[in-house]
Order: sequence, then structure tokens, then C-alpha cells
Amino acid sequence: MSQRHYTHADHLMMHADTALRTLFGRPRITERANPSDGISEGISEEDQRHAAGLMRVNHAGEVAAQGLYEGQSLTARLPDVRSRMQRAAAEENDHLAWCEQRIEELGQHKSLLNPVWYLGSLAIGAIAGKAGDRWSLGFVAETERQVVKHLDDHLQQLTPEDARSRVILEQMREDEQHHATTALNAGAAELPPAIKKLMAMTSKIMTTTAYYL
Repeated sequence: MSQRHYTHADHLMMHADTALRTLFGRPRITERANPSDGISEGISEEDQRHAAGLMRVNHAGEVAAQGLYEGQSLTARLPDVRSRMQRAAAEENDHLAWCEQRIEELGQHKSLLNPVWYLGSLAIGAIAGKAGDRWSLGFVAETERQVVKHLDDHLQQLTPEDARSRVILEQMREDEQHHATTALNAGAAELPPAIKKLMAMTSKIMTTTAYYL
């Protein structure tokens, strides 16, 4: 069977499809089930509101992750790096779906600024990929490190009774740590301290805003 070669227009359409699915539809997920399936809970109305805010932040983060990986795949130079990005993006889609389901269960809405988070991360990802695969992977590794820190903080904030949110965040944390390790093993460059600080500041703005909006 001959291998199909996609044109530039084909790739643009596929990226547009991913963006629309991420922001307004249902993203393509992997074979994994939602880790919270079958888990019962009973939490107060106040705890539900707080959990919904945290899950909205995490959902917005996954929207940004999709933009980041899409941007990097646009400019990644080596095929194996591009395939690593695509697998990581597929696993981030699982997180996207799980967070969205949990937000709906809690009777809340997703971040109204998701298009902003996606487009901003798409641009950053494309720039990182253009700088070279080692820098692109370094950006992934540092992003995932910071995400793990956010997840640790959210896990501490959740009430012990919120088992459904907790098990989702725990699986997400495991995946994010794996993505960081994969990027490092693939030859990720260590980012300058100033870039790391800028990333942390940008992340702070997004997480603070997404909790409410």
C-alpha cells in the first residue's frame, strides 16, 4: 500500500480541525477510560464550586497544551520529535475530556477565554519549534514541570471527599511527569532562567483568570 503524502493545505485543514475540536467540539482521545469512572462521592456545595474552579483551570491548561503541541508540530524538524509531540497531544486530549466531564458534573462552565489560551500557546509553540527541536523539547519539559507543580497544589486544595476530581488529577500528574521525562530523554535543552520565569508569570495569569472565567 502506498503512503499518502499530505499537502500544505491538508496539514492546515488538520490543524484547523484540531483547534475546532479542542475549543468547541469533542477532541480525539486515546483508548484510556476516565479514571473517575465508577467512583462515588458526596461533597458540599462550597467544595463543588471550588473543585469546579480548579478543574476549569486544569481544562484551560489542557487547551493551552493542545495549542502548544500543535504549534510545535507545525515547525518541528525531525519526524521522531513530531511523533512524540503527537502522542503527547493525544494524551493531553484525554485530560481535556476528563476535565470537561468533571466540570459538567459539577454544574459549571469551561473558561470563556479558551480561544485566547489556545491561540497564544499555538504561537509560542510554533516559535519554540522554529528555534530548533532541542529548544522545543526543552520548552515541553519546563512546561510539564510547571504543570506538575500546579497539580500538586490543586491536589492539596481538594477536599478528601472529592475522590472523582482527585483521581483525575493524579493520573494527569503521572502523565505530565512522563511527558517531561520523555522530552528530556529525547535531548531537551535546559531553558534560560529568564524564560522559565516568564513562563511561570504567564502561567500565573492564566490560572488566576481561568479560575473565575
